[in-house]
Amino acid sequence: MKILYFIPVLALFFSCKEETPQAFVLQGDAFGTTYSIQYYAPEIFDAEKGIDSVLHAVNRSVSTYMPNSDISKINRGDTTVVVDAIFKEVFRISEAVHKNSHGYFDPTIGVLRNAYGFGDTKPVEEIDAHVLDSLMRYVGFNKVTILSSGRVMKEHPEIYFDFNAVAKGYGIDCLGRYLEAQGITNYLIELGGEILTRGKNLSREKPWIVGIETVDSQLENRNYQATITLKDMAMASSGNYRKYRIDSITGKKYVHTLNPLTGSAEQSDVTSATVVANSCGEADAYATALMALGLNRSKELLEVTSGISAYLTYNDSLGNARVFMTEDFEKLLVD
Repeated sequence: MKILYFIPVLALFFSCKEETPQAFVLQGDAFGTTYSIQYYAPEIFDAEKGIDSVLHAVNRSVSTYMPNSDISKINRGDTTVVVDAIFKEVFRISEAVHKNSHGYFDPTIGVLRNAYGFGDTKPVEEIDAHVLDSLMRYVGFNKVTILSSGRVMKEHPEIYFDFNAVAKGYGIDCLGRYLEAQGITNYLIELGGEILTRGKNLSREKPWIVGIETVDSQLENRNYQATITLKDMAMASSGNYRKYRIDSITGKKYVHTLNPLTGSAEQSDVTSATVVANSCGEADAYATALMALGLNRSKELLEVTSGISAYLTYNDSLGNARVFMTEDFEKLLVD
């Protein structure tokens, strides 16, 4: 982890001069990716220990990549685990988005992710209708619950939780809470492309400005198709332009966004979804839900759901790339 005086090295996160309070940058690795935290404080403080503690707590609770995490134990069938506040809150967010999306967001999709090769186990060699039917027995958020004792009850022991579509965003929210507990009220957290902001960029006395990547943007040379202002808001994106797998035998392409109602790994007409919400956990979950819903159902959800705005790229019936955005999102665009 690095703590630096702020220098303008992060694309589209602007700052131009040092003031009091001073601007700092905190950089490190987390959740299989990198993060950068920009914040303003009267003087530098030792944030490394606190940040590491927050990240460890989230991983210990809901990381499927840690064999001794609570979620890994539960996935292996351990019924004695008493889950903590982190697990309960991630579960609550998931439950709300699952309900609002009519089941298109579902963290019990883990057995499918593993079968298609997007999880942490070896993929199934061939997924035919029979295999898919057997796997779908273990998918459904209505098949799991948290008891008053804090233990998790699953209808089938094989049900496999995968909170990766919400846990990273929720982890960012936890980092924000930590900073605020230290009296930091102006900051921007970027972790794996997801963002949480509070206050403003004091160096410019303006809201934070962030970019939305193009669907063909490359990791080593990222391009942005729009920029927006963010103040006291979070942003998360989901897309299939990088996350897919080609079967080495059949040559079939499987995208990482799965339909929890059918088990299908076929890409919808939505190619990317960027969501702005009050919390990064919500933005993360809804971005994934919109990818699975497709354009028309996404529009219906956005019309009746308060507190979120969205920017969607999609392919029309002729295969042409198009953009849809909500009115609230359009107001955030930088001219």
